Amino acid sequence: MSLQRRVTGSVIVMILLVCAGPSFAQSTGIAVAWGDSSEGQCDVPSPNTGFTKVASGDMHSLGAKSDGTVVAWGWNGHGQCDVPAPNSDFVAVSGGGINSMGLKSDGTVVVWGSNNEGQCDVPWPNSNFVAVASGGLHSLGLKNTCVVAWGYNYQGQCDVPFPNIGFEAIASGRYHSLGLRSDGSIEAWGHNSHGQCDVPSPNEDFIAVAGGGSHSLGLKSDGSIVAWGANTWGACEVPEPNSDFEAIAACNEHSIGLKTNGDVVVWGSNVYGQCDVPPVSGVCLAVSGGAGHTVCLYDSLETGAPEVGEDFPEPAGLRILSLAPNPFRFDTSVRFETKRPGSASLEVYDVMGRRVRTVAFGLLEPGLHGATWDGLDATGRRAATGVYFLRLCGSGGDSQTVKCVLIH
Repeated sequence: MSLQRRVTGSVIVMILLVCAGPSFAQSTGIAVAWGDSSEGQCDVPSPNTGFTKVASGDMHSLGAKSDGTVVAWGWNGHGQCDVPAPNSDFVAVSGGGINSMGLKSDGTVVVWGSNNEGQCDVPWPNSNFVAVASGGLHSLGLKNTCVVAWGYNYQGQCDVPFPNIGFEAIASGRYHSLGLRSDGSIEAWGHNSHGQCDVPSPNEDFIAVAGGGSHSLGLKSDGSIVAWGANTWGACEVPEPNSDFEAIAACNEHSIGLKTNGDVVVWGSNVYGQCDVPPVSGVCLAVSGGAGHTVCLYDSLETGAPEVGEDFPEPAGLRILSLAPNPFRFDTSVRFETKRPGSASLEVYDVMGRRVRTVAFGLLEPGLHGATWDGLDATGRRAATGVYFLRLCGSGGDSQTVKCVLIH
């Protein structure tokens, strides 16, 4: 196919703050992909285990594993699936039109694949990055609350609006860019032929942002989604009820939302079946999508009903399913599951391993539960901006931890 066809994909905002800290366990799962697989972008390589992040380019897919490696599959015409050595210490990934990005634990960015517009040439100094987002032919990085942009700039997608400070999340569409400011407003710049940079009023209370082919998505603090830009295939028509969403992904001509109960909602173009969510018995933890396919991270390998007599290992007493929003300004919520009755608590630690706060829940019955940290320490004072670890502890000795970032 032509290069023009190959560059029709879009990129999902990929946010992860990295910092040294206590060695805690993190949730892992499997990648499940559906839709267009003409280039193998839905054929997840074996072993399909241990994924912590997923991302999608135009016609390729990526996953970051708990061991710090990145796995990439699908169309590889420009080497976008050839992860550079050393393939280690990655904490986040993002897929572009014909290239890929990875964020390392030391704050450096690695970009590979096509470099026809300089999108792989990370500006100096390559350090202190906390998030990455890859567009059609350009790249974005977030450091020190400022957006760094490089690569193709014909539509101004690399011209970050003034003042370039106070950003806490980034996203990239095909030829436009977006940034979420700490005050909950969204900045959008670059190609605007379909109004994809015209953020609807009121531009406030946003907690996440995503860029598609020629449309954009914003997630509000009340769990609703706002969509604007190209709507030829209905990518901006959020299905009702437009509530209880905790994560979003904008693709070429379709959109994805993840509900707080783990349900995946996909709408827009369904030419390749990218909106037909398959039956998966596990809980969805993250969503992403490309030109004509959808990739999600699930916490279970079980798809459909198990065979009679099939053995499955006994699950742990509790497990964390999601954390949102992250980064957060006011409070962040952990969604978790308990497998047996018992007491539980949420412990908050800073990067030095010091306990900041403990919240006890009392006796919990088996099932899904939620817990919220309001950003306060044990004395009731606002905790400082930075990285924190939320450890969920059960009475049976089970525990699991996630990392979050508090931004004032």
